[in-house]
Parts: sequence; C-alpha cells; structure tokens
Amino acid sequence: MRRVAFLATATALTFAVTTVTTSTAANAFTPPNIPSVTTARSELAALTVDIERNSGTYDRSLFPHWITISGACNTRETVLKRDGSGVVTDSSCYPTSGRWTSPYDGATWTAASDVDIDHMVPLAEAWRSGAYAWTTSKRQSFANDLTNPQLWAVTDNVNQAKGDSDPASWKPPLTSFWCTYAKAYVDVKYKWGLTVQSSEKSALSTMLGYC
Repeated sequence: MRRVAFLATATALTFAVTTVTTSTAANAFTPPNIPSVTTARSELAALTVDIERNSGTYDRSLFPHWITISGACNTRETVLKRDGSGVVTDSSCYPTSGRWTSPYDGATWTAASDVDIDHMVPLAEAWRSGAYAWTTSKRQSFANDLTNPQLWAVTDNVNQAKGDSDPASWKPPLTSFWCTYAKAYVDVKYKWGLTVQSSEKSALSTMLGYC
C-alpha cells in the first residue's frame, strides 16, 4: 500500500489518497479459511440440531459493529479493501474507487455504495442459534469476524433480500456458489458453537452436494 499526497499550491489544500494494490481479478479475493468440502461435511455432522430461541429479544445493537480495525479503517472498509480490485481510499479509509464482484449473484460494481458487507451467518440467526447467551464482547467479535469466512462483499439488494434467513429459506441466486456458501456457513456455525435447525441442516447438506 502506498500513500500519495497531492498539493494544490494555489489553494494551499492537501489531499491524501491511499492506493491499495490488488490483483486485476476482482473475484479472486474472498474471506479466509473456507474449509474443504470434507471438513465442512464433518463440521456439519458435528453441529447440534436444536430449535431456535429468543427470536423476539433480538436487537442489532447487541452486536456492535463496525469497529475500528487499523488506523482509520473499520471492519466494512477493511473487507471492501480485501475483496475488491484496484481499491483506492481517501484519508478516512472510505473507498473512492475500485471494483467488486459479488459472489452471490455475479454482479460487478464500481461504487462502494452498491456493496454491502454481509454476515454469512446473519446476526439475528446467530442470536436465535445461541448468541443470545453470549457476552456483548463475544457478539462484537462475531459481528466483526475477519478470521473466519463470515464477512462477504456482496450486491446490496441481494443482501437485503437475504435478510436474516438461513439456507432453508434463502440461497444465493448463483447455484455455482452454493458449494462455497454452504462450506463457509457451516464453518462459521461450527467455529462459534452455534446450533442448526433440522431444515437448515438438510439445506446445507443439499448445497454441499453441489461441490
């Protein structure tokens, strides 16, 4: 990453721009630690099947995000830089240009405002699956998880269509992504000790069959 300063001598204004050098293939950037299909199937088998609880007490504010990750960059901006191509940010870390390809629908965007950062396992789904019993600190870690395949840069209206649905009631429009989606979803639930419903487990098993 290099920082370039442009000085406008006539107006005595200084503009700082941070250029992030990335590959030219926007869809080459994905969250880390997506498991193999063999590992995902083992993790799915190990998940506890249970009913969902406390759905009426969910509040998004119980999962603090986006938090500062480095310098001026918060979690959203960090993911946009990680998953985009040719991303340029201003001094506040806001992406002023770049290119993002949404794995959910295959659409490509050049404006950060068209891109949402999706929680692979939705926050409300996590709450119903066990996060209601967590501390606020643990919920914050979950909502800003950059270690596991939890945060994805996707088309905004596709993310909004997903809402807080699990794979039993919503799947990505691109069936070619179902395998990766299921692997990531299972892994996040497994790593965080969350439960699954029987219908959810069945849907995940079906999607892993596309691998």
